[in-house]
Amino acid sequence: MGLTGGEFVLLSLTVGIGAVLQVSVGFGLGMLAAPVFSLVDPTLAPPVVLLLAAGVTAAVLAREGGGTDLRGCGWALAGRVPGTAAGALLVVLLPARHLALLIAGVVLAGVAASAAGYAPRPRRSSVFLAGTVSGLMGTATSIGGPPMAMVWQRLSGPRLRATMSAFFLVGSLMSLAALAAAGAIGAHTMQRTALLAPAAAAGVLLAGPLTRRLNARHTRTAAMALAVAGAAGLVARHVGP
Repeated sequence: MGLTGGEFVLLSLTVGIGAVLQVSVGFGLGMLAAPVFSLVDPTLAPPVVLLLAAGVTAAVLAREGGGTDLRGCGWALAGRVPGTAAGALLVVLLPARHLALLIAGVVLAGVAASAAGYAPRPRRSSVFLAGTVSGLMGTATSIGGPPMAMVWQRLSGPRLRATMSAFFLVGSLMSLAALAAAGAIGAHTMQRTALLAPAAAAGVLLAGPLTRRLNARHTRTAAMALAVAGAAGLVARHVGP
């Protein structure tokens, strides 16, 4: 289906803000965009969100890739392999309504874990498990950031962004390959991605000057509030008669 002018503006703003978050803290585009995309057009999440996120993370990695924790990233990607396969299976098997509710649930769980300050130690086993969960949720809902953000939150800012971006770039490509094999990516996906790519590029360009002016804690809190609002909207739309 086509997008109205209002829907296009809403999706573009969501992508732009999400790209700023992705560049600033290493994740956020999926958590912010997936509920909104699902409200507008359920076919846009996860494939379009993953394609846009892959482009944004590639830009971050090109700028800060030298600080990547390669060993930790390797264990996380090893865990992502079985998670990706399971996530693609969910996309094929779950009806659109159930997939939308799963997206809402993942957003709410991620926000709750972040607010609680849960911080597992980044051992090999915990990084592998986080990668598995991230792969499953990232492929099924395009929201794979929270597990990795929790396990890597002790990393410094530039190292966190570089490591998260390396993981999500490779992980997103894995998820997209699995979704393509499952028949979940078509011409409609590519058209919508091309339409919204300028908004993602604008977010990347604006992230530098905006990040220096905005309070990181307040920005993250506002983003979490927007994500919860989107998730609540999804639940309200799909629960009930």
